[in-house]
Amino acid sequence: MTARAVDFLRRDRGSFALEAAILVPVILSFALMAVAAGRVQTTGAVVDAAARAGARAASLARTPAGAEKEAAAAVRQALAFRQVECATEPTGVPEYGTLETDGGVLQTVTVQVSCTVPLADLLGLDGVPGSKTITGTFTSVLDRYRGN
Repeated sequence: MTARAVDFLRRDRGSFALEAAILVPVILSFALMAVAAGRVQTTGAVVDAAARAGARAASLARTPAGAEKEAAAAVRQALAFRQVECATEPTGVPEYGTLETDGGVLQTVTVQVSCTVPLADLLGLDGVPGSKTITGTFTSVLDRYRGN
């Protein structure tokens, strides 16, 4: 090797460490953002599933008071099963409506679930400030054979 080539190799020393020091935090932050987005999406799916469970439970109840009670219990159970803890009561009063079909008019019940989750719980990191409200809504047809 010539003296010029040896001199060039010596000046290039340590450049990998410098590149790594710059790139590793950037790559790590992108990876953490992807994990955070996945956790938010998964929690949204759990809230949607809780709304479905609440609407179905309300559609089987015989009275509006019973529907409210059954929907709230089903929502709490669905959220607890997937270990999602809401900062406030997740359900409101089920809303009744109608749906016109070729077979006639059907009675429906809609349950909306709003869950405010602290970002520290959502991301699995302590000390993260703020919270995210995730909402799911589902409408179910009232069961005709539930009795009165």
